[in-house]
Amino acid sequence: MVFSSSIFVFIFMPIMLLTYFVVFSKSIEISWKNYILLFWSIIFYGWGGIKALLILILLVLINYILAVYMRKFPDSKRFFLGLAIGIDLLNLIYFKYYNFLTENFQRFFSMILDRDIIWNINTIALPIGISFFTFQIISYIIDVYREDVKVQKNPAKLMLYVMMFPQLVAGPIVRYKDVSGEIEYRVIKKNQVDQGTKRFILGFSKKVFLANSMGGIADVAFSSIGNLNSIYAWLGAICYSLQIYYDFSAYSDMAIGLGLILGFHFNENFNYPYISRSIKEFWRRWHISLSSWFRDYVYIPLGGNRKGKLRTYLNLLVVFLLTGIWHGAAWQFVFWGIYHGLFLVLERTNWGMILKKLPGWFQHLYVCMIVIIGWVFFRADTIKDALLYLKCMFVIDVSSFKNMELITKIDHIFIMCFLVSIIGIAPVFNTISKVKILKYELVTKSLYILLWTISVLYMIGLAYNPFIYFQF
Repeated sequence: MVFSSSIFVFIFMPIMLLTYFVVFSKSIEISWKNYILLFWSIIFYGWGGIKALLILILLVLINYILAVYMRKFPDSKRFFLGLAIGIDLLNLIYFKYYNFLTENFQRFFSMILDRDIIWNINTIALPIGISFFTFQIISYIIDVYREDVKVQKNPAKLMLYVMMFPQLVAGPIVRYKDVSGEIEYRVIKKNQVDQGTKRFILGFSKKVFLANSMGGIADVAFSSIGNLNSIYAWLGAICYSLQIYYDFSAYSDMAIGLGLILGFHFNENFNYPYISRSIKEFWRRWHISLSSWFRDYVYIPLGGNRKGKLRTYLNLLVVFLLTGIWHGAAWQFVFWGIYHGLFLVLERTNWGMILKKLPGWFQHLYVCMIVIIGWVFFRADTIKDALLYLKCMFVIDVSSFKNMELITKIDHIFIMCFLVSIIGIAPVFNTISKVKILKYELVTKSLYILLWTISVLYMIGLAYNPFIYFQF
């Protein structure tokens, strides 16, 4: 179930909010309010498959028990930490990387033995959002080990933390310590609900208008590499760069908005990453919850920047190798992670000092070029396809504009969405929102209602409506 679907908008969300706020309107214990939210979170995730739901519940219960054992047997807490993380990672490796590993072992042995080896292996179905909820569970168990948080004695509350439906399948990655207080006690105020509703509507409109419009062009471009001139290739790459930003940031907006409506405050996940002046700054602004997770649970424990330059460079490369692997079980994701890691290392050398002295427009151009090229590897089906696509981009050819599938998609709606997408990568709309007339509540509410109505009507007619980060 996705937020930008008819089943969510017209059935799940209204019924869920009705039951949730009926419960909140009565003076009952917070535990019952949590049970209502947990019930709907189970329905939401279970919609994608009962098997995946049972696996997630079992994983939460295992980590709950091992965290309790850490508290009960402090002398053995390192053992229980290792056991918990081992189980969590093995579960992730099995479901997400098993097919990738077996395919590559098969190729390796075929090459070594100089004959075709075929293993009859069933494809493993990937539970939606497995990378996100695995990292949340691991952060909890590590924080318990570090004594940064208290052990949750109620398994239902720990389950609610992991399975809370707004952020369950595509983030942001929420730390237990950031929401534990609100799981125990929360008050929902009218202005908080208003703020959350507006945030959800903005995210919803970004998804159905901007992300989907850009995705339509990107999909055609990347599926017709042999039939692209340079202009079409650049258009496809830029559209994918916009699509992945608006798609993922839109989901984060909707998750944060729903969280506010339900009484929870999730941290921001994006901060206009495409206005960055370095790759280092880009990763401070892009997928902030993942970047901070790797910083706190991998980079700093490895030594961070405290053990000399060479060790710092190695730590950065390890972190971004893992970042690439986290995103997908394919070599192009591995390359994409190392690619970003190399530029982060490069910016810690003299190049970083030179870059700071260059004009601002060059710094922005540098980041955009590096990021767009990186997204080509991220989007392509293989590294070979990515290289062929880059060849289309950089070997100048403007002789043919006969890709009819692309031409038919470049209509007035796409052009308008494309222009809005380009403008929206900078905080321009924040400035517009400060216009005097928009400070009147009646005006802003009317505009949001209009935007919601148009977005829902537009969504109903959409055939193209994926969320990119659901696959992670």
